[in-house]
Amino acid sequence: MAENSNGAANGQALPQAQLNLQRIYVKDVSFEAPGAPHIFQEQGQPNVEINLSQRTNVLGTDVYEVVLSVTATCKVGDKTAYLAEVEQAGIFGIAGFDDANRDAVLGTYCPNVLFPYVRQIISDLVQNGGFPPFFLQPINFDALYAEQQRRRAEGGAAQAANA
Repeated sequence: MAENSNGAANGQALPQAQLNLQRIYVKDVSFEAPGAPHIFQEQGQPNVEINLSQRTNVLGTDVYEVVLSVTATCKVGDKTAYLAEVEQAGIFGIAGFDDANRDAVLGTYCPNVLFPYVRQIISDLVQNGGFPPFFLQPINFDALYAEQQRRRAEGGAAQAANA
């Protein structure tokens, strides 16, 4: 009898990969306009710098919190016009994945789910702060994750060479 490659030959089925979104919430929001009202009189081209980070916390068996943090800092010349910070979080149930695929889901899929919420909050904060609308451009989390994995591999190879 030929062995079935899916592991069901011995009567045991492989676990099904499952992914579910349990909750999305704002963990932290901050908006500052330190130069207001004088910043509204400044002439010059605004320069917006975006800092992005994410972290994952294990909440229980197959349950993870993913937090996407975005900070938008706008300067006109050397003066800060505004600083908008958002931590958008989600609770995800992830089961039946091997470690590499689970990490990929946490590093790509989950931030992609959270990003539209961050984008909307940043846009609302900036506009409600009295500034022209700011639209956060799409972010390719797949490419960011791939780059992070590449750097880890290079760092691991460099450490192995130094050992």
